[in-house]
Amino acid sequence: MLKIALPNKGSLAEGAAALVSEAGYSCARSGKELSKTDSANDVEFFFLRPRDIATYVSRGVIELGVTGRDLNEDASTPAREVLALGFGRSSFRYAVPEGSDLKPEDFGGKRIACSYRNIVERDLSRRGISATVVRVDGAVEISVRLGVADAVADVVESGSTLRQAGLVTVGEPVMQSEAIVVARDEAAESLPGAQTFLRRVRGIVVARSYEMVEYDIPRSALEQAVVLTPGIESPTVAPLNDPDWVAVKSLCLKKGLADTMDKLEAIGAKGIVAMPIRAARI
Repeated sequence: MLKIALPNKGSLAEGAAALVSEAGYSCARSGKELSKTDSANDVEFFFLRPRDIATYVSRGVIELGVTGRDLNEDASTPAREVLALGFGRSSFRYAVPEGSDLKPEDFGGKRIACSYRNIVERDLSRRGISATVVRVDGAVEISVRLGVADAVADVVESGSTLRQAGLVTVGEPVMQSEAIVVARDEAAESLPGAQTFLRRVRGIVVARSYEMVEYDIPRSALEQAVVLTPGIESPTVAPLNDPDWVAVKSLCLKKGLADTMDKLEAIGAKGIVAMPIRAARI
């Protein structure tokens, strides 16, 4: 039976559970149970702390897991990243007191507070900087005010928490993070059950990037419309009762879709409808 780890709490837990359920697996918990068996798919799900998942997977206890890229990279032995999932996005960045002239290249001899020690130490080493890394488990942003550190390194989403603490980000992001699927190794990734899981999940991730667009267009403007909505291979074009018009159906990327719909309308398209899709194989 394939063993898969899912986050038991935190910002990644809800997104992971929803994604796996959409992929056709039974992983809903009725309480705080630590595991759930999906006999129909021959999978056992384990609900673990997001920070621990990379460790269990990389050590071969569990074949696959869903965690954050930052948490995986901070593990002493990171697991193999297999698939980016497109949710839980954040940046890992340095921050200093507002008004300070400190930049990452000036961190030599300074104290850097963080909850992700391995990521920070590797980044400082890459930069050739010798600094003291102060490990704290939470409320990293208050470390400077308490005199524990000169700067902090932390996961940044909106940045509001840092601003409230009187901090501003400096330098380029150390890394961009999001939810990912990790595997023990290539052998685990190649297991039939693992391949099925990855194929299904990838189908959901792809579907979330597209919408099905349908519209009617004069035949005289069809060539322009096809350029705007080329689809995967090509759009579906069907005749209408009016011989001067056709109906078009095409998969379109969500990104920039509003602009595409504006352009379709501008060349004469009518009845433009965009609909979400649940799963896809592209």
